Amino acid sequence: MTAAIIVFILTYLVLGIGRLPGFRVDRTGAAIIGATLMLAFNVLSIEEAYRAIDYDTIILLFGMMIVVANLRLSGFFAQVSAWVVRHAHRPVVLLAAIVLVSGFFSAFFVNDTMCLVLTPLVLDITSHLRRNPVPYLLGVAMASNIGSVATITGNPQNMMIGSFSQIPYRDFAAALTPVAAVGLAIAMGVIVLMYRREFAGDPNVEVKPMRVRVNRVLLWKSVAVSALMVAFFFAGWPVSKVALIAGAVLLVTRRVKPEKIYLQIDWALLVMFVGLFIVVAGVEKVLLSKETFAEVSRLNLGRIGVLSAASAVLSNVVSNVPAVLIFKPFVAHLADPRRAWLTLAMSSTLAGNLTILGSVANLIVVQKAKAQVEIGFWEYARTGAMTAVATIAFGALWLSL
Repeated sequence: MTAAIIVFILTYLVLGIGRLPGFRVDRTGAAIIGATLMLAFNVLSIEEAYRAIDYDTIILLFGMMIVVANLRLSGFFAQVSAWVVRHAHRPVVLLAAIVLVSGFFSAFFVNDTMCLVLTPLVLDITSHLRRNPVPYLLGVAMASNIGSVATITGNPQNMMIGSFSQIPYRDFAAALTPVAAVGLAIAMGVIVLMYRREFAGDPNVEVKPMRVRVNRVLLWKSVAVSALMVAFFFAGWPVSKVALIAGAVLLVTRRVKPEKIYLQIDWALLVMFVGLFIVVAGVEKVLLSKETFAEVSRLNLGRIGVLSAASAVLSNVVSNVPAVLIFKPFVAHLADPRRAWLTLAMSSTLAGNLTILGSVANLIVVQKAKAQVEIGFWEYARTGAMTAVATIAFGALWLSL
């Protein structure tokens, strides 16, 4: 028991900090080492470690990575984004276009992807127009987080929750799409409010057509496969199975070298998931008892407001994926597990807007824009914190109704 608790605490400490001080150990390395120590101290057997891994989540994430890689390499995201912003002739309309594109596509194709595609595009546009790029970049990051709330395939923590809860894709989307839609409006309103000078007077702007490299054959094939994949999701087919088949179909091609696809896959994230499943299973085995559940029940996690607040805080301490795994064993014992899972998906995702460190999507935008503009911690937080609190409050109210 002592070994399991120490391994768990140290692993989550590194997850929270981002690295092991004094060593070249990142979050993925911490998960691997933590999982290995659970085996080394005989907290779990090899067979128990195998059973701890949620293969549906791993398969779904892997399949979606292949699909998204094909869409990105074909130029689909860049072309759609360029077409939309080209028709935005006022700063506030340009912001709305960026927010809608980022939010909509993040709902289906993992939010990090939209940040990778949109950030350089937004920088090029704002540089040409001589506008302040910061509010538009914040729109990319915050909209990607908010939009990803809507579906199981929007982000990694939703994929986990979809697998754990077995909530059908269409039911999940029906419950949380309104939260995402209102959240995008809130984010846009807060950005306009905080950057009034940028949008004051709302002058007319002209965006020149931008050159986007497109592989048309790969684009149409990727779009067709992706559309069928989403249709099967809503039809009730197993999400992980459909995503894997879609990925396999797209790998059959003469247009793209397979190495280019493999380079787009976040192998470190997949390995981190496997390690965390084992680490959490180890601490569950030695700590979870009737007494533990009784103590946790006193926290009133069954109340949407309490669970939302607890999830938001923990998600910003250790990141949202590890936070979801901590809540996992307790959610199943609540009076309404289905609503609790939806609450956890909503709050852990929207909490990502609280600070720069709250979401990988935020870090992608900040790092890719760093050469041209510096977005500091407080620069982000003064807009992000307000957006996060307002959207989580609405999400909690919506789910309580």
